[in-house]
Amino acid sequence: MPDARYLALRNFAISISVFNVLGYTVLGFEQPWLWPVIAVAAGYLTELVFELVSAWAWRRPARFTGRGARGVYEFLLPAHITSLAVNMLLYANNQIWPVIFAVVVGVTGKHAFQAPIGGKLRHFMNPSNFGITVALLCFGSWVSIAPPYEFTENANTFFRIMIPLIIATAGAVINAALTRRIPLIAGWMGGFAIQALIRHWIWDVSLNTALGVMSGVAFVLFTNYMITDPGTTPSKPRAQFVFGSAAAVVYGVLMVLNVVYTLFFAVSIVCALRGAGWWIARARERRGDGDAAAGAAA
Repeated sequence: MPDARYLALRNFAISISVFNVLGYTVLGFEQPWLWPVIAVAAGYLTELVFELVSAWAWRRPARFTGRGARGVYEFLLPAHITSLAVNMLLYANNQIWPVIFAVVVGVTGKHAFQAPIGGKLRHFMNPSNFGITVALLCFGSWVSIAPPYEFTENANTFFRIMIPLIIATAGAVINAALTRRIPLIAGWMGGFAIQALIRHWIWDVSLNTALGVMSGVAFVLFTNYMITDPGTTPSKPRAQFVFGSAAAVVYGVLMVLNVVYTLFFAVSIVCALRGAGWWIARARERRGDGDAAAGAAA
């Protein structure tokens, strides 16, 4: 019977692939139609090359070997999701190189940024979000987030209303049944609403504007398919809730500081803090073991 991780990755990959097809044929995506193909090819190549490098460095077999084509297929699912998400959410005008750059950064970040989580070294930076964040920092003057209107540009009034409902329903099913990230979503959305109320109360921000973000397709996509990445978020419900709430708090702080592209920066900051926290816990554990050994020797 397929494990939950594989089912989640497969369904995520299918969902984002279908959404890209609909985006180019129905919704109004403005990036060239060949770009998702190029982005996916770049993601596949980068994932395979760096897995071979990691396998050589750690003296272990590459994770895509030993099970034939099925093993390669399952191994490349995360790269497929990252590549399509980056291409869909970044707008680089007529320049594809920033998109490829973001894909490469997102995929390689899994090998470069790891922490001792649950007794194993695991990546802690959300690949898609990290690639987009770095691209925005490096090319912020001529690269931006895809404009929200392109997700519903060519849809009529009824279909335009149904798009976020369909995405939210599909995402809720995946996150409830497979990734089990509902507590994270609850913390994120609840915290988001609270920070909007606080900004309205203290800084006189329009409440309709602050809360209206939650009704857009971009926010629904981000909530169901970006922040809930099972590989870079906690598995325990309480920790999930804290993670989602922390992302909302950081978002609110960045908004007060007038930082743009706030959703992506907020999640990157929280992921980085989580990774740093695991390394600090590891250092304290080693220090405690060292003190215990010294005491026993004395």
